[in-house]
Amino acid sequence: MKKLDHIGIAVYSVEAAKKFYKRMLGLKDMGDELIAEQKVKVCFLEAGETKLELIEPLSDDGPVFSFLQKRGEGMHHLAFQCADITETIKEFEASHMTMINKEPQTGAGRKRIAFLSPRETNGVLIELCETIEKGGHPDEHE
Repeated sequence: MKKLDHIGIAVYSVEAAKKFYKRMLGLKDMGDELIAEQKVKVCFLEAGETKLELIEPLSDDGPVFSFLQKRGEGMHHLAFQCADITETIKEFEASHMTMINKEPQTGAGRKRIAFLSPRETNGVLIELCETIEKGGHPDEHE
């Protein structure tokens, strides 16, 4: 793992949540993005070297909506940047860790992402993410 990339926070409304983080904590809004594949709207906020990701469900049949129904708003996941997500997934699986995603998915900012089951990580959902170079295609590495 290279570093902690961001902390995901599930919210009912990105716009409402942004008001607190921007006004009260002075965090810089890095922009909103719709991720159709994940059925979410996200907004990243700059918090030093780490970012906060506000995550709003776009429909009631996605995992973030289910999370909000069960647990309410709050920390959803920790995301760690890795150099090669495909190899990292293989390493976790070789160590008998349960991956939610066996293949990388497309996430915010064109990152390749995969989630590790919280049953394996003391109840914390862990996201692995790999940054794709500008101009590169997310499936180029496979």
